[in-house]
Amino acid sequence: MPGNVLHANATVTCPHGAPATVQPAQSRVVVDGRFASVTADLYTVTGCPFTVGNKPQPCTTIRWQGPSSRIRAGGSPVLLQSSTGTGHSAEQAPQGDATVSVVQQRAVGR
Repeated sequence: MPGNVLHANATVTCPHGAPATVQPAQSRVVVDGRFASVTADLYTVTGCPFTVGNKPQPCTTIRWQGPSSRIRAGGSPVLLQSSTGTGHSAEQAPQGDATVSVVQQRAVGR
């Protein structure tokens, strides 16, 4: 499915509303002045409040599925606004889908 290309300044939050920051894996392809996000990027979540019973289970990372099938940057497929990010706890338990609320509006990929 087509969508706008994510970049390092996109607003991404875990399913519980905590912000995610990205450590770009590539530094060659730029979109709207920021590095394009790829599947190899490390998205780290801080401040997730999620708890199961009495045990804290905060999201610590976001993993992505459904990247562009045609566009690559640094050898990895770029992420699109339509890609699905899943929050994971430190124990790697899936916590739900991340939310992408702000992306650049110029570059669109498939």
